[in-house]
Amino acid sequence: MTLYLKNATFMNWQSLEITKADLAIEENSPGGLSFLTSTPAPETIGAQDRILDCTGKWVTKSFGCGHHHIYSTLARGMPAPRKTPKNFPEILEYVWWHLDKRLDLDMIKASALASAIYCAKNGVTFVIDHHASPFAIRGSLATIAGAFDRVGISHMLCYEISDRDGEGPREEGLSETDAFLAAGHQGHVGLHASFTVGDKLLKKAIALSKKHDTGLHMHVAEDRADQDAALARYGKRVVERLEDAGALELKKSIFSHCIHLSDREKDLLRKSGIWVAQNVESNQNNNVGLTGYAALAQNVLLGTDGMHSDMLRSAKAAFLVGQATEGIGFDGIYHRFRNIHRYIQEFGAQGDADNNLVILDYDSPTELTPDNFFGHFVYGLEARHVETVICKGKVIVENRRVVNVDEGEVMAYAREMGKKLWQKM
Repeated sequence: MTLYLKNATFMNWQSLEITKADLAIEENSPGGLSFLTSTPAPETIGAQDRILDCTGKWVTKSFGCGHHHIYSTLARGMPAPRKTPKNFPEILEYVWWHLDKRLDLDMIKASALASAIYCAKNGVTFVIDHHASPFAIRGSLATIAGAFDRVGISHMLCYEISDRDGEGPREEGLSETDAFLAAGHQGHVGLHASFTVGDKLLKKAIALSKKHDTGLHMHVAEDRADQDAALARYGKRVVERLEDAGALELKKSIFSHCIHLSDREKDLLRKSGIWVAQNVESNQNNNVGLTGYAALAQNVLLGTDGMHSDMLRSAKAAFLVGQATEGIGFDGIYHRFRNIHRYIQEFGAQGDADNNLVILDYDSPTELTPDNFFGHFVYGLEARHVETVICKGKVIVENRRVVNVDEGEVMAYAREMGKKLWQKM
């Protein structure tokens, strides 16, 4: 199938070059994009081909999320915890671990479908997710993958393995991960954080990563408590512990947060080439602190940590915080926003080729040029401008509505599962 975009104003996401042209988008992966002098007449195209009129619209590369938690989707409006958390470990204990222990596969399915819809409507066509459901592990990753596939977005998944719930969930997490990756799915070996991961589990996770030629995806030094635990138990800081275990050899890894790092730890990460996911809104929400990421060189990408599914919003938040923490500029935050594509390419993953696009109805009151685009990116572009979304050459959102699932039915199902979850809590 070929999708034709007529009268498009195309912006190259790397060079920012603007071209007014007709485009031909080929389906599936790797797929491609080509420029035409004109779109074929409707009566000459194939029965499965389509023509979309993009007059007055901007077309560019779609977006990606480097660290998500779809399992938190049903948390919106949930009952208050039985005790008011006073610090980050208590936030985990009384909120997130209280929630994730009560998830079942139906709730996970509802969370994934709803989250995939939010992502798609925000122009996000590739999601790297970090999942947790310690008493509904088996089949959880396949359930999420199936939901994302139904909506039409690409993904790289992992299960957040830890020792916090005992040997049973730990071994089941390893087994689920092994089976999911062995089946040919794209993903990581997920770990929660150093303070919930013992040496035995860390060793097994590294071995499993090597077996499947992937990396770890874990929280690193999100809160000072992670460093305090590492120093007390192992006599070394978190990244030093990971280095000694051989984890820094896994170049496909993503370490999320990385707030409370020493200069030596930053140097170790920079030299390793491992990627870091920045999630400033979640960090502010949890009051764990803020940091600058300039010392980690270019391998920083943006995530949401489950706060939402809007990467343009994440970029704006990271820019506003980054002015104080590292003096980041317009260009710096745009490149960080787009680093997800670099990561996917280096990983060798599928689903983020040139046939992943957004059509933006950007009603700017001022001229947009390659020279001033960064200013428009930070202060102008918003998710509301996403009109149509194309993933792997297929339209998955058209005129701001998802096309592969019934949004009303999905949200009704999610509300039903949300009530079920809250009752269990």
